[in-house]
Order: sequence, then structure tokens, then C-alpha cells
Amino acid sequence: MVVELISVGTEILLGNIVNTNAAYLSEKCAGLGLSCYHQSVVGDNEGRLEETLRLALKRSDIVILSGGLGPTKDDLTKEVTAKVFGKTLYEDAHTKERIAGFFSQMRSGQITENNWKQAMVPEGARIVDNHNGTAPGLIIEENGKTAILLPGPPNEIKPMFERDIVPYLNNLVPEGIYSKMVKLCSIGESKAETLVSDLLEGQTNPTIAPYAKTGEVHFRITARAADEKEADRLIEPVIRYMYRVFGDKIFATSEEVTLEDAVVELLEEKGLTLTTAESCTAGLLAGRIMNVAGASKVYNEGYITYSNEAKERLLGVKHETLERFGAVSAETAAQMAEGAAKAANASASVSVTGIAGPDGGTGEKPVGLVYVGCQVNGKIRTEEFMFTGNRAKNREYAVVRALTVLWEQLMEA
Repeated sequence: MVVELISVGTEILLGNIVNTNAAYLSEKCAGLGLSCYHQSVVGDNEGRLEETLRLALKRSDIVILSGGLGPTKDDLTKEVTAKVFGKTLYEDAHTKERIAGFFSQMRSGQITENNWKQAMVPEGARIVDNHNGTAPGLIIEENGKTAILLPGPPNEIKPMFERDIVPYLNNLVPEGIYSKMVKLCSIGESKAETLVSDLLEGQTNPTIAPYAKTGEVHFRITARAADEKEADRLIEPVIRYMYRVFGDKIFATSEEVTLEDAVVELLEEKGLTLTTAESCTAGLLAGRIMNVAGASKVYNEGYITYSNEAKERLLGVKHETLERFGAVSAETAAQMAEGAAKAANASASVSVTGIAGPDGGTGEKPVGLVYVGCQVNGKIRTEEFMFTGNRAKNREYAVVRALTVLWEQLMEA
């Protein structure tokens, strides 16, 4: 079945808010086995909304509209949809009671009269209670076409969709779409794609799609199946093949697992502790690691050492090393990692030093030059990288490369 999304709201058109609802609904619909070929954003204008909805209903089986269900005059989604389907509006007693109950639990005082507008619903519509707001969701079915109206606030639309709309759509679609993600580091997208080109060329069910992320490559394996068990049967041989091709470059086979998750898990498995020493990334690397729940089991302390004096005093980097090779060098990165491990009494350490920009570069050491040092159980390794982004991007890439080098060292430990 074909689904189409319409996001309603002038504030979306003007860029005042980011349209996260469309991304959320797209992913959910794909997972339910629905095909989505078109998405639209339309402002709070009756004529343009009607035109957009009529076109969507011509080319799609299901149209999901988000936003425009509130109490104000510019909330027109329900009224326009009722007009398109030839339905009249009536006041639903159940919805009015729920709105009254919602306000009675708040301390905002008397209900303004315009709130009762939300209790007006199209005749024959299925009402979907809103457990996190006042505007109900609505499902209208007519002549093989369906319109699903959902409130705009993300904290209302998401629980409503999960609770009520997913079961409804599941009944309409005999097969679902199930996906697993294979995540790699230490390899570029083009090389990774080349290594599995035979799979990509001959794919039917499941299908494989590569995605490039900063410093990583992801492959989404998607199967169309009657249930999750059948999907797993289709997907697992592909994952086994990818392990034969990529080996230790695969750090996760789950959508939710990040590279830092995998690093922390590996540290725990091997009984190792970690410290970080950062110059140009200024704590971003430590922040990524400490975002992982339970990271405190393996990470006790870290160091931000921008100045040469701090590198010498806190990490024991030799003065002659800084004088001869400079703060941005493989030699300094190595001594930062070694010194951090010693200072923190950690069995693993990773260091970053570089020139993030926009200034500070020279002909010999340009902006974007970064060195990563890594020490695991006394074995030291350094890597040189050259990035070409802006300051924020260079720092982001440096963090990912540091995590990658650490992952590789841990896998060999």
C-alpha cells in the first residue's frame, strides 16, 4: 500500500521549527511495509491544504496529516479533510469530556472557549484519544482511501502513533518490513561497497543499502516478511557473509549501538580501564565515551591539555619533544597517550592533538592535520589524519578516528 505524508504548519515552511515528524513517520511507515513516494509541507492556508490533500488522495491509499488540529483559527486540518471527504462536523461528547478532564488536572485556570473546537469531529471518523494533549487523532475511511489526522507536537504524535496507529496499519498490511544495521569502522564507503558488490547487484529480498556516516559505513539489510522470525531467517545469512568479508571492522549489528558503545563493551570484556588526553577536541572524545551508560566502570578520569605547559605538567610530555617536533606531531601524541595512562593508572589510553582551524595552520602543518595516539597494555600506536572540513567538522572527524584507532587496538589486545 502507498502512504503519503502531509505536514501542516506555516512555521515549518518558514523554518521556525524542524520537521522531525516527517522523518519519524517515514521511518515508521517503512517499517510497517508501506511505500512512501511523496511528502508535502503546506502552510495554514485552506485552499492550498485542500489542493494538497486532494492530490495526495489521488495517488496514495493512505494520507497521514500531522499538525493543524489545535484550538486556533489557523488550525484547519480537520475542517479541510472533512470538506474533501464530504463529511460534516459534530461535537463529540467523549472528546469534550476528555478535554475538560485534561484542563482540570492543570493549574492554568478556566478553559477558553476556542478549546471546544477540538471536540468537533467529522461524522463517521474513528476517534483516537490523545493521552498527552487535547486534540484527538482521527481516522477517516471512504471509497478505499484513508486519511489519518495526528496532532503536531512530537510528544503527542509519537505515543499516539505507537499506541493506536501502528496496530491499525498493521491490519492493513499483510507483510512488514524488518531491518538490521551492520556498522563498520576502519574502512571507506566506496571500498566497503566494492567488497560486497555481488550482494548489492543480486539483491531481491532482503535488500542491502549502504550509508556513509562521519568516519563510519553502515549497511541496512531490509527484509519483507510476514513476521520478525521469518525476517531473521532471511537477514542472518547476509550478516554472516558480511562478517566473512569485513571481520573485525564490524563493530555492531544493531541500529542502536554506537561506536562508543562498542568500545566501552570491549573494555569491559577485556577488563581494561581507559583514559583520554585531548588537545584540539577539548573533551569531545571523553564526552562521547561518557554518553554510554555504565562507562564509569571503565573510565575514571581524562585530561584536556591545550597548552604545551599542560602537556608537560599533566601528561609528562618531554619539553624537548615539543621543541623539536611541535605540539601537533606523532611524537607528542604518543607521549600524551603514554603519560595519560601513567597518570590515571589506566591500561588503555587515547590522545588527540591537531589543528582544528580556522587559523593556526602553516605550510608544513595545515589546518585539519590531526594525530591520534593510542596505548593498550603498553603497546603504543600513532596515526596521522588530514581533514578538510571546518573547525566543528575537523573536531568531529578527529573524535571518530580516535575511537576507531582505539577499537582496532582493543580488538588486537
